[in-house]
Amino acid sequence: MQLFDTAQQKVVAFEPGPTVLMYTCGITPYDATHLGHAFTFIAYDVLQRRLIDKGHQIKCVRNVTDIDDPLFAKARELGVHYLDLAMGEEARFEADMTALNALPVFSTPRASSAIPDIRGFIGMVIDRGFAYEAGGSVYFDVEKFPQFGKISHLSREHMIELARERGGNVDDPHKRNPLDFVLWHPSASDEPSWDTLWGAGRPGWHIECSALALRELGTTIDLHGGGSDLIFPHHECERAQSEAATGEPFVKHWMHVALVAMDGHKMSKSRGNLVFVDKLRTQHDPRAIRLGLIEHHYRVEWEWDDGLMKRNEQRLALWSATAEAGAADDAVLNEVRQALDNDLDTPTVISLIDDAARRGHNVRGCASLLGVVI
Repeated sequence: MQLFDTAQQKVVAFEPGPTVLMYTCGITPYDATHLGHAFTFIAYDVLQRRLIDKGHQIKCVRNVTDIDDPLFAKARELGVHYLDLAMGEEARFEADMTALNALPVFSTPRASSAIPDIRGFIGMVIDRGFAYEAGGSVYFDVEKFPQFGKISHLSREHMIELARERGGNVDDPHKRNPLDFVLWHPSASDEPSWDTLWGAGRPGWHIECSALALRELGTTIDLHGGGSDLIFPHHECERAQSEAATGEPFVKHWMHVALVAMDGHKMSKSRGNLVFVDKLRTQHDPRAIRLGLIEHHYRVEWEWDDGLMKRNEQRLALWSATAEAGAADDAVLNEVRQALDNDLDTPTVISLIDDAARRGHNVRGCASLLGVVI
């Protein structure tokens, strides 16, 4: 199998052992699942299905970020406890994933479950000389980690710009470097707080995933993923603090999924240009929604169009009409596997199956490999 590696910036061989250790950054559960989220998680689902088809076992961890600024802000707005909000939205997300026929993952740990792990992790980073205390917070010192920036390949100026846009607080006067990032900081009066040697407070965003990955999967994992908007700062910071703590490589292969747009802009909760999966699946067959996602290559940004669902409901009907046909065409199935092994080329797979279905071949096996039951 060949997959694009973000850090190497090229398609390379992906050669894990019998058990594949995967970590995909999950949701911050303060609103419903939109198509951008679904595109990310279904891409990893198709990858897992092909790896299982090749004989691998999968240990995929998908965290739930239930300690984070957007969740607290939404809970304040609604006047509810943040954990109640998180529980409801997490359940809605799981229902969406089930409807889209996503495979169950190995574990879905919450950040709030990892406070003891996070405290220990920060202690390791401090003890190894990669962090410092200032103004009641603990910061990671990026100057001590020369590899910082080697995943995103961005200039210092661009990293500072993105950190400013994405909650990095680059103007914090307690920082030695604007790119230094928080490992632990004081909580606001209405936020959860835990005691530590560095004072009461809560973890920074990035440290949560590092601690969970180490706890659930060990020091080094085969593949780490998420949306491409997580490359910087989230995954860059994750790698730095993880390798600083353990002294071992954190991730062998970085795989990121492109963003989905609507009305000319990336789908985002702040902008409100969203198509929600739970609403869409009341109007359309969830299998057609899944096909609508899979018809796009995971690394190519695309924009929602009103014809997406009609096109894929017609496709689903075409494929389903072959279910009672004779034996499947093994040659087509082999071509599908080859396309999936070529950087998860699902658009080619869709074309192959469309063509086979038009020729009257039974495509049930091919569809099943994509997680579409006909």
